[in-house]
Amino acid sequence: MVQSAEVLVDRYEVRGLLGRGGMGDVRDGWDRQLNRPVAIKLLHPQYSHRPDLRARFRAEAAVVARLNHPNIVAVYDSGEHDGVPFIVMERLPGGTLADEIDLGPVAESRVRMMLVGTLAALAVAHANGVLHRDIKPGNILHTFGGDAYKVGDFGIAKTPGGALTATGQVFGTIAYLSPERLCGAQASAADDVYAVGVVGYEALTGRRAFGPDDNIGALTHAVLRGDRVPLQAVRPDVDPWLAGVVERAMARDPGQRFGSAEAMAAALASPALRPMTKVLNEPIIPPTFVPPLPPPRSMSRRKRMWAAAAVVVAVPVTALAFALDGPSSQPAVPISTSTSVPPPATSSQLPPPTTSPVERPLPDESHGNGNGKKDNKGKGPKR
Repeated sequence: MVQSAEVLVDRYEVRGLLGRGGMGDVRDGWDRQLNRPVAIKLLHPQYSHRPDLRARFRAEAAVVARLNHPNIVAVYDSGEHDGVPFIVMERLPGGTLADEIDLGPVAESRVRMMLVGTLAALAVAHANGVLHRDIKPGNILHTFGGDAYKVGDFGIAKTPGGALTATGQVFGTIAYLSPERLCGAQASAADDVYAVGVVGYEALTGRRAFGPDDNIGALTHAVLRGDRVPLQAVRPDVDPWLAGVVERAMARDPGQRFGSAEAMAAALASPALRPMTKVLNEPIIPPTFVPPLPPPRSMSRRKRMWAAAAVVVAVPVTALAFALDGPSSQPAVPISTSTSVPPPATSSQLPPPTTSPVERPLPDESHGNGNGKKDNKGKGPKR
């Protein structure tokens, strides 16, 4: 067992305890070679005889070392000292999100910053085929001054080609596991995003979403049923959009959640993408593509000639009908410039019905022209 003030591989001084996880302790340390503070993670001595856990511990160092991102705790070195594996990591003196939550609800601006940073880290991990599987406040650290948050402890991460988890085993912390994971479903990137929602709820309210973990049975039942007090009932002062995004991320129905870290980050950054009334229960649907109308086909010369002829014939016929019918007997209605709509007229206000003017019969061209003489129009010349 590595004690405080011990030096690993003649380089790293081991100091006080910073935190304790499922597989190992994290100690404060000092790099004598580069003269800088470091954090040293040591595998628990009781696990040192298990080859599978030793392999997992070494895999964590390899996984995080290739995930180079500002929101992921950096790994500097790894090795073994007196049979105990260790990992040397970036030292963040600002503490963890769990420390902040212990003081009460976290400010909304800081929760936004934490969510954006955590989702950015997960997006990079998922793009590289790495699932964290243990997102919780204790594994989210902030830098000195609290101007950034970083994701740490990839100890139970799942990597492509590195399946160290036996079938049916469920790793993680119950309070942050999705209902389907508790039922034994295979881990996915969506489970990490669900955990981010639970962490956001806890940070905004200052309390666990599904109750304390002192009763594992009751906690599991609450997670499976989605039993929790709505976020805005606890924090009505929180921006409704932010509350809606967090609630949607931890919805009981997987179909209502965000499918990826990028999707949740986009919702946080762009609340105008969709109406607020749809943020809780409906997925983001891209706008429907409406193809443009085809350009009108040009008319042939023959069709244009026929259309012009129809207009020439229609104008005289309309004029003749107007001349025969005479002007309308109803008075003209003045156009009002008011924007108000007048009430409908009652039967006493309606004008009396008018009789239509008597139509004069058209002269019969086959019998005469109106003066008693036959009309020779349409007949051939007399012979």
